[in-house]
Amino acid sequence: MTQQQTEMNPIQKILAEHPVMILDGALATELEKHGCNLDDPLWSARVLLENPEVIVQVHADYFRAGADCAITSSYQATVDGFGKRGIEEQAALELIRKTVKLAAQARNEVWDEVRNIVQRIKPIVAASVGPFGAYLADGSEYVGHYGVSDETLAAFHRPRLAALVEAGADMLAFETIPSLQEARVLVTLLKEFPDTSAWLTFSLQDGTAISEGTPLAECARQLGNEPQIAAIGLNCAPMEVVTEAIHILAQSSDKPIIVYPNSGEVYDAETKTWSGQGTCGSMSEASEQWVAAGAQIIGGCCRTTPHQISELAKKWRNET
Repeated sequence: MTQQQTEMNPIQKILAEHPVMILDGALATELEKHGCNLDDPLWSARVLLENPEVIVQVHADYFRAGADCAITSSYQATVDGFGKRGIEEQAALELIRKTVKLAAQARNEVWDEVRNIVQRIKPIVAASVGPFGAYLADGSEYVGHYGVSDETLAAFHRPRLAALVEAGADMLAFETIPSLQEARVLVTLLKEFPDTSAWLTFSLQDGTAISEGTPLAECARQLGNEPQIAAIGLNCAPMEVVTEAIHILAQSSDKPIIVYPNSGEVYDAETKTWSGQGTCGSMSEASEQWVAAGAQIIGGCCRTTPHQISELAKKWRNET
């Protein structure tokens, strides 16, 4: 890695200080706990319009729990999605930029409180870039067969990437990506922003394949060594498949491995509800196995909480 690549890669800076980087957990669950209604195609992006101060509060909760990184509320914030609500393009882009500003505000507020904690380093803001399927709001991010061209995907993603970079995000988070096609498009678009890095995490069918069925090893071999990709891994998968996936990623790419699974419950895209028994309480214990397998960046996705992130931070940082 060149000096320029190191400077634009905040993950490397954190991993130079600590063996494990701690991510935040679920945003939507916490917003709902604060009384926000997410029954909307915009999902958590709806709160940008109605209660942005609650987003700041949730980010701050995770930073106080020990997270090294906040993932912004832009997962489902897109020009096309806001357009369906009658919001014009420039106003939509400003809302997208706002997601970065809210996370940075929370980071700066908490940093003033905790900067003297032993072994604590200043957290970063990763701007979420959710998949095209998230905009469709029909669960397509867990299937990946969109039936659209590369050009359609690029036109959809480009304005949001530009807005997030302009807003000053420390890096981008290409997350819950269900298809190799979409991952390739995103990595190609990233080259239009040469001073920006991103992590790339896939949604999984099981421990060996991404949602559309492409082998995880193939995805990692094709994209895992791109210069601007700072880490590669998975998110929003159940914890029981994580270790197997880490072993595959470790054999297929030299990049840091990032994992932030969900609580273990099952999501129904039609009813937009979760069911089953969650297992997120054991995330701290499970992380020992993940780190042993090669993971260096760990957090939580849907239905995980600041408590789980606090337990991770205590295990890997000995923070109180």
